[in-house]
Amino acid sequence: MRVKKADLHQLIQNKIQKAGLSEEHAGIVSDVLTFADARGIHSHGAMRVEYYSERIAKGGITNEPTFSFDQTAPSCGMFEGDNGSGFVAAKKAMDLAIEMAKKNGVAVVGVRNISHSGALAYYVERAAEQNMVALSVCQSDPMVVPFGGSEPYFGTNPIAFAAPSNDDRVITFDMATTVQAWGKILHARSKKEAIPDTWAVDAQGNPTTDSTAVNALLPIAGPKGYGLMMMVDILSGVLLGVPFGKHVSSMYHDLSKGRELGQLHIVINPEFFIGLDTFKKSISTMLDELKEISPSPGFTEVNYPGERGRAREKNYEENGIEIVDDIYEYLISDDIHYDRYDHKNKFAE
Repeated sequence: MRVKKADLHQLIQNKIQKAGLSEEHAGIVSDVLTFADARGIHSHGAMRVEYYSERIAKGGITNEPTFSFDQTAPSCGMFEGDNGSGFVAAKKAMDLAIEMAKKNGVAVVGVRNISHSGALAYYVERAAEQNMVALSVCQSDPMVVPFGGSEPYFGTNPIAFAAPSNDDRVITFDMATTVQAWGKILHARSKKEAIPDTWAVDAQGNPTTDSTAVNALLPIAGPKGYGLMMMVDILSGVLLGVPFGKHVSSMYHDLSKGRELGQLHIVINPEFFIGLDTFKKSISTMLDELKEISPSPGFTEVNYPGERGRAREKNYEENGIEIVDDIYEYLISDDIHYDRYDHKNKFAE
């Protein structure tokens, strides 16, 4: 099923509004989810709407949150999310960070007590579009075995980065600190597909290709990924005074309760360092030089981070965004679907 971007945005917004969010907040949620689908990151797009709708409808996300911002120093601040939509809080906090960095050169803004905020690339690209360099990290519920361990402790704990060039190219890097994000498992399940045996383990700790048998994910590059996910949890959990490690709430257990998640935005203004024009020119030179490198066997060219996602977006704008049929049927239905996700098993069917 292929759907025009504008139509998909409206369908998602309608469903999120029906669940209970305001038009403004539902619109922001739809912005981020549509962004993900348009870039080909379907694991963080429309397939998540049913879960968000159920959590909103059950009171696990505050429909009318009281947001507040405490600017603790010229370049630092804490954004209180009041268990509101993570998408909305993260966007508003990033916009505050951008303005602070424009004035002071650097901004570090913590976002606390929020729900899931989706694809981090969306937020760092907002900064890059305003000639800033940005880094964003956030925690997630424990579903990854630490290197050398057999029980989950940390989450997929993603990291995103973006930087502008002196043309329309933007470097965008968004990755989980696991071999794959949990959303990729959900996407495989939705399409009834197998997964590589390097992504996850089953209940006995053995590698599995069965997406329905996954009990925990594996860190990327063993001890390196383990160290990165710990770093993310310290920056977006311990530093912000919210639950960390195995204490982070499950995404799928008891959708009537708030999640108290943390996220950290770091925004840097190149003008305060080597100057914006020089910085952007150097980035463009870097990208040009990468494109000039001869590809290795099996590749047609060297891509810079974010390039293929933007190419997909252009293709989808022309031909429509590919959406799994049952997800589309849910979006056009009047149902919210209670109790599909709210159960003790944190890994939803």
